[in-house]
Amino acid sequence: FLVGDTRHVIREAAKKSCFICYKMGASITCCETGCDRTFHLPCAPDGECVTQYFGTYRSFCWEHRPQQAMQARPSQDNTCSICLDTVENKISYKTMGCPACQDARFHRQCIQRLALHAGISFRCPCCLNQEPFMMEMLTMGIRLSKRPPSWESVQVVRPLGQRHGRCDAGTCLCPGGREHAEEEGPWQLQLCSSCAAEGTHRHCSSLGNSTYSWECNSC
Repeated sequence: FLVGDTRHVIREAAKKSCFICYKMGASITCCETGCDRTFHLPCAPDGECVTQYFGTYRSFCWEHRPQQAMQARPSQDNTCSICLDTVENKISYKTMGCPACQDARFHRQCIQRLALHAGISFRCPCCLNQEPFMMEMLTMGIRLSKRPPSWESVQVVRPLGQRHGRCDAGTCLCPGGREHAEEEGPWQLQLCSSCAAEGTHRHCSSLGNSTYSWECNSC
């Protein structure tokens, strides 16, 4: 967007209410022709809405979101292939499946976490299919990461529980250096809200004091 276009979008969003929380400022509109439902991105999971994080970044309300076309399940083991907890006995917004093996089932939250951690190695946790599986997950609103798998990152060699403590901004402006961090203010270290494997000083990424979440470029 150009600056003028951005201001127009902000003004228009301020006039629209979210159909999920009913508060104003809903900037996302369902892409289905004729549907005027608008919502906030953080409200999307509660409203079972889908945003596709590729191409034109289309968003859909609960009624018009894409649906998985799954065949009858070969087995009747109603457990998530990732966390092993119980899943619904049918495909839904919260319960998803693999289009390749048709047998794997997983919670949406579980497959989303796996996608962020697996990065470029993301695949079905059961049959290990990658291409059709990845495209299906993208279509269904799962967000992928372009980084290497978190378990192959040098970050995992840190002692368990040790927090990332370095500014990874392209240009670090802190007089104390990349590893200097303060409790608050411009030199407070903010970690990526998705992977926690990269960080930035607030000032180095132009984050205000009221900004509570930040994501690195990889996520």
